[in-house]
Amino acid sequence: MRCLATALAAITLAGLGSSAMARAGADSCAAGWQAEVVAADLGGLENLEYDGDGGFYVSGIVRGELLHVDADGGVRTVLTGLDHPAGLRLSGDVLYFLTGDGSTPEGGGTLQRLHLPTGEVTVLLPDLVQPNGLLLLPDGDLLISQLSIPWPPVGISRYRPATGEFTLAWSTVPRPNGLALTPDRRAVLTEDVATSQLLRIPLDAPNDPTPIATLTDGLFPGLDDLDVTAAGRAFVTGDFSGSVYQVDTATGAWCTIATGWSTPQTTLLPGPPPIGPTSARLAPDATGWSLYVTSIDGTLRRLRPPPTLDITPPLPR
Repeated sequence: MRCLATALAAITLAGLGSSAMARAGADSCAAGWQAEVVAADLGGLENLEYDGDGGFYVSGIVRGELLHVDADGGVRTVLTGLDHPAGLRLSGDVLYFLTGDGSTPEGGGTLQRLHLPTGEVTVLLPDLVQPNGLLLLPDGDLLISQLSIPWPPVGISRYRPATGEFTLAWSTVPRPNGLALTPDRRAVLTEDVATSQLLRIPLDAPNDPTPIATLTDGLFPGLDDLDVTAAGRAFVTGDFSGSVYQVDTATGAWCTIATGWSTPQTTLLPGPPPIGPTSARLAPDATGWSLYVTSIDGTLRRLRPPPTLDITPPLPR
């Protein structure tokens, strides 16, 4: 998301006065949530995937590596030398991952497969334009959001690992980022980064998206990855706002459960706004279900909900 989001923010800021940066009165629903650091100093993180055993795989977009964080916070390196790795999805012994997020506006991004028992890596799709988000569908297909700039936008593409069939721009929704399956397994959720809208895309009508919420949190929250509960409560990361949002997908109501998770800009990550949370996953811990969040500051955090809030994800996962 780095290149596109920075470009969009710069374009928007150039056309608006400084007063436009005022927050639009985002409501807080952080009461009762407890945040703690699972692992830190991991370099800029873009995505994460639960390993089924208390730990996570995370993609290090800045250092070009995949890492594994175990249930006790121990970290080991899985792969290095990657070009801006992004979305991750685990299927049995196979970890699918994307490269080229923010670095391949003319093509050169990839979808790759890592066979965990042997360490064998296979490139499944070469020459993708700005691949970012990744989602494994119930039928085994993969959706890839392509957050492309310059125009024209690519949208969301679909790949079938069983046959190698690839559908470019399966959905032409503009500027998609995160991807999550709805509880009824009939649609996916994504965002239009430029408009800060959360969209529902039917699997049987991928070019008929429906806006379900608009997160008016400042000028450009930079919506990134997300996850959704069985009850239809979505948790969305705000890369540029430094916040994590809770969205009722039935009503469109939204609020913040965490704020201020921002990293000041440096020569390594230039751009107008700070850079913050990049991905969210629901996963079990010792006390029940928690929300895990990666950030560009190299931190993996766990957010435990209030006792009265059920964040059980759709099952099976």
